[in-house]
Amino acid sequence: MKKTWLLAGLLGSGLLLTAPAHASEALAKKNNCMTCHGIANKVVGPAFKDIATKYKGQNVQAKLEEKVKKGGAGSFGPIPMSPNPQVPDAELKQLVKWVLAQ
Repeated sequence: MKKTWLLAGLLGSGLLLTAPAHASEALAKKNNCMTCHGIANKVVGPAFKDIATKYKGQNVQAKLEEKVKKGGAGSFGPIPMSPNPQVPDAELKQLVKWVLAQ
């Protein structure tokens, strides 16, 4: 009986840990991020995993939030990133945190 409860607890914890990742992917789709970015593959802009790799260990949350909001170019080549002022700040923070966690 204890093993059943332990297993149920571990499974429940695992599900809770994966929920934010799915929620952030849903936010990326909702805010049209996936039009230009893939999670593991470059589309027009870099893959989210490539962004995470480039900035690993750096304190760039605020810098990337501003770049998403205002747009930018040059970090991953000549194609500019369009500004996204319509993305609510709370969602923007969650999206950038999710991208950096890839």
